[in-house]
Amino acid sequence: MRENLHRFFRAARGAGVRVSPAESIDAMRAVAKVGFDDRQILRDTFLVTLAKTQEEKRALGDCFDLFFSQPEPPPSAPGNDNANESGEAGEGGQPNGGGGETADGADASGQQQASPATGGQPGEGLGPLAQMLLRQDRNEIQAAIASAASAASLPDIRYFTQRGIFSGRILEQMGIARLRDDLDNLTATNPSQAERLRAATEALRDAVRETVAQALMLYGREEAENLRNEILRNAPLSRIEPRQVDEMRSLIRKIARRLRERYSTPRKRQRRGHLDVRRTLRRNAAWGSIPFLTAWKRKHRDRPKIVALCDVSGSVARVSDFFLLLIHSLHEVVDDVRSFAFSGHLIEVSDILDKKSPEAAMAEIMSKVGFGSSDYGSSLADFEDEWMNAITPQTTVIVLGDARSNNLDPRADILRRIAERSKRVVWLNPEGRMAWGFGDSEMPRYATFCSVVRQCATAKQLERAVSDIVATYQ
Repeated sequence: MRENLHRFFRAARGAGVRVSPAESIDAMRAVAKVGFDDRQILRDTFLVTLAKTQEEKRALGDCFDLFFSQPEPPPSAPGNDNANESGEAGEGGQPNGGGGETADGADASGQQQASPATGGQPGEGLGPLAQMLLRQDRNEIQAAIASAASAASLPDIRYFTQRGIFSGRILEQMGIARLRDDLDNLTATNPSQAERLRAATEALRDAVRETVAQALMLYGREEAENLRNEILRNAPLSRIEPRQVDEMRSLIRKIARRLRERYSTPRKRQRRGHLDVRRTLRRNAAWGSIPFLTAWKRKHRDRPKIVALCDVSGSVARVSDFFLLLIHSLHEVVDDVRSFAFSGHLIEVSDILDKKSPEAAMAEIMSKVGFGSSDYGSSLADFEDEWMNAITPQTTVIVLGDARSNNLDPRADILRRIAERSKRVVWLNPEGRMAWGFGDSEMPRYATFCSVVRQCATAKQLERAVSDIVATYQ
């Protein structure tokens, strides 16, 4: 049972529940107290000891229901017993009349099996798997599948492409090779029984496939999600299909959570090894300047202060949602963030992002200034007229946009004044570098006044860029 619990913890991690080694030990101790007889109490025990949020409780409950709906493999693993070519039961044997036979056709109790013609057990002279299928004992078949799955290391399944491999392994463990021979023999000698056995074999294959599919849901979810997320992280934001939008938003939220966990807690660092001699001497003046108490130099770090300008015009409509979602996450990571959105004109959206959920905030912002014709010059002029005093020498200005101003005056002079007042200007452009400077793109002109210019066409590039920006203040 301990091994079964370890498999459950692994499945829980794959379902998105963060289970540390210490928490798994606590859960095992709690399970030792409540036992396994009452599944509802067992389920509640896991929810109390492992889940930390409502989302984790739902995921853990679904994982529990799926995991414990499968039969447990017997300790002696009788379902793994393969009949050899001579018709003998494999090592371990069938326990207590489980249908195994000896070389002379006797069952496990030493009594000769009766033939179907005399009204006895069906399948005289057949292998253990064929006899079990002809008996049509569902519980026995499920137990044999569970035992064979354990012997085939089914919990090691990770990807959907492995379903056929593990299905074949389980059937081999159950003795599918001997079953094929039995089918061939029965086809020639007893067609009606052969037809029954063939139908039972197809049902067995279906049951094995279902068992493998359940195992993939339990143990392969984490790897499948990681693979899907890695593909999404490197996919161009402008080419995300409608069916992938929700997945991409979920991925951006995970990126935001990682940034929050990494940078939201202030880090108290001291640079040991750099002695502050003057402060040390003053501190120890009472002892004749003998350095009983030492003072160390500390590196001053600015408090993060960010001003974000986000283009939500029609030319970047496919990526503006993700830009706004990432800006929303900055409000959770950094205390001092002021956010602005623009297309033809610019408005401040800090209060909207602070007070509303990401979806509601994005909908309101897009309804006010989204999908318009972009005019960078007019938007920069709006910012200079009303909010220029928001920029200090500690401010990092982030501009998210494609720098396409529809052949209007780009007002690069305003960006120059912004750069002079700020700590630095970072421009994140969703277009490829090969497109910069062509058509109505003013990126080369704006880049002159930017400290950092990056292509941010994918979620991975966005995460790296924002992480680098926040890290400069740590």
